[in-house]
Amino acid sequence: MAYLGRLMVRPSRRKSKWLPTLTQLQRSFASEQEQKTVRVGCASGFWGDTPTAAPQLIHHGKLDFLMFDYLSEITMSLLTAARAKKPDLGYAPDFVLFALGPYLNEIKRKGIRVVSNAGGINPEACAAALKQASKKAGVELKVGVVSGDDLMVQREAALEGATPTHNICPASVHSLNAYLGAGPIARALDQGADVVVTGRCADSSMALGPLMHSFGWLGTDYDQLAAGSLAGHLIECGAQVTGGIFTDWHIVPDWHNIGFPIAEVDSSGRIVITKPAGTGGLISTGTVSEQLLYEIGDPRAYILPDVVCDFSRVQVQEVKDGVMVTGAKGSSPTDSYKVTATYMAGFKATAVCCVGGRRSGEKGRRTAEAILARSRTIFKTLGLPDFQRTHVQVLGAEDTYGPHASGGEGPREGVVWMSVQHQEKRALDLFAREIAAAGTGMAPGLTAIVGGRPKPSPLLKMQSLLVGKDTCQVTITTDEYSESFTGVTPDCVPASTYDLADQPTSKVHELPSGPNSYRLEELALTRSGDKGNSCNVGVVARHPALYPYLCQTLTSSAIAQYFAHVFPPGVDPLQYVKRYEVPGIHGLNFVLEESLGGGGVASLRSDPQGKAFAQMLLDFNFTNLPDLNSICS
Repeated sequence: MAYLGRLMVRPSRRKSKWLPTLTQLQRSFASEQEQKTVRVGCASGFWGDTPTAAPQLIHHGKLDFLMFDYLSEITMSLLTAARAKKPDLGYAPDFVLFALGPYLNEIKRKGIRVVSNAGGINPEACAAALKQASKKAGVELKVGVVSGDDLMVQREAALEGATPTHNICPASVHSLNAYLGAGPIARALDQGADVVVTGRCADSSMALGPLMHSFGWLGTDYDQLAAGSLAGHLIECGAQVTGGIFTDWHIVPDWHNIGFPIAEVDSSGRIVITKPAGTGGLISTGTVSEQLLYEIGDPRAYILPDVVCDFSRVQVQEVKDGVMVTGAKGSSPTDSYKVTATYMAGFKATAVCCVGGRRSGEKGRRTAEAILARSRTIFKTLGLPDFQRTHVQVLGAEDTYGPHASGGEGPREGVVWMSVQHQEKRALDLFAREIAAAGTGMAPGLTAIVGGRPKPSPLLKMQSLLVGKDTCQVTITTDEYSESFTGVTPDCVPASTYDLADQPTSKVHELPSGPNSYRLEELALTRSGDKGNSCNVGVVARHPALYPYLCQTLTSSAIAQYFAHVFPPGVDPLQYVKRYEVPGIHGLNFVLEESLGGGGVASLRSDPQGKAFAQMLLDFNFTNLPDLNSICS
């Protein structure tokens, strides 16, 4: 507790009728905090988000803190490559140049404090660039740096002790980063930092850290830590909680001026999700519920560095200024950090070209097959091995829908997507040279290659591991302060503590039936996202009375059968599907493991992150239901 840690009861030489004890001071502090709320805004959900979000929140958000989230597994790999070329790179320069730099005077004047993971794999260089920008702007800025997530220096030791068992060769590792927690961020704020720059950390910790600092939450205040983590989880993807990518996109106004999110949190952990007045977008129980399920696994045990969260009973309620969120529960953190390793696995190249005319899907697929066949003939002549993987689809012909495509003759125009992997870059150069020839020697209607001849690039595979917190030395520095420690605390428990069994399907009492059929879109909202090579699909009932029908029909078996075409060939899809019930928001969360063809930059698909899975599921057909009005009345 930063504030209490600086309080001292000193003896007074003057007689006094009352001298406050430390306990009384603590109670006074707690009472003061109960009257207070803290507003945390998020101006970036990824590296490439709009720079207009920052001035919107700075000028109109009435903020205490502003967070910027830039990192993903793919981003870490790109930053690693950038630093390899130039040692003073490896961070997100947009943060300094466009997001924060132009508004330093306003931030300082308003007293808004900033937290960002823009440091990537070089947070010190990011802090140095920010100090240079503040000096140029004439603003005195105290910058705190949190480092220690980059484990490349000790990769052999880290990989040796990691779980689960893996076959990653340390020499092939491209990046190796631990997801640090909120404690170091809170500590940097305690030391007076105006801006805290981190490397890899749990995204939600960029909101939890300021809340721990503001309210004096301890590491054992599990329910409050879970609530603060939920606040961060809801806003970390920027406009996704304010109407972005919402199932009912057609009712969301003014995308061009969409409001970016603010979490207003009190000391008990009560959250209100809101946005600046006069902005576009939409905040509703639907938008918040969709985002709650985004990219999580088991909602009963969402494992973060500082706390293990149970979101299964969280409730949402529309209030005057937004949506109130309550009911998060927390328990002891584990003794491990999640660590993401990326490593070299050959090269990939992707060719994209348009095709027009009747039977475009058929023409596009045959063209791609011919190009691959010709390439293989050349490889054989030169003594090169075959492709490691290939992937062909025609966008517009509903290839991503597998057996659920609408059928018929197909579209009169499409886009051929052809992606390949090979262990040698030279082989992909040969492949790339054969594509243009299709324009004169294969199907009619082929147009120019989009983006020109494809260039081979390294293919980086990703694997998530657990590494003991005692392996990571976390360091916090400001201009006049430095502190190092590990993330191990006395209450840490083994990660296996939270290896919960698959949640059994709840018994649903016999439900009324009828003659009607409905698409899932008429019954529920959906949202999907990725974690490595797994995709999660969240489903939220549009009305509480519809929830039992979702539970009855959307079983693990039904989902495995519906998405069978996205899993590796020759396997039983059911072994890769887990279902979790989230009764607080009348929702279900499905985790589809090994469903993204490698995921991220390792995938050859046009949708490597499974963003369209939820949209595909909206066509799932429910039969023998009563009229919806009678169910929901």
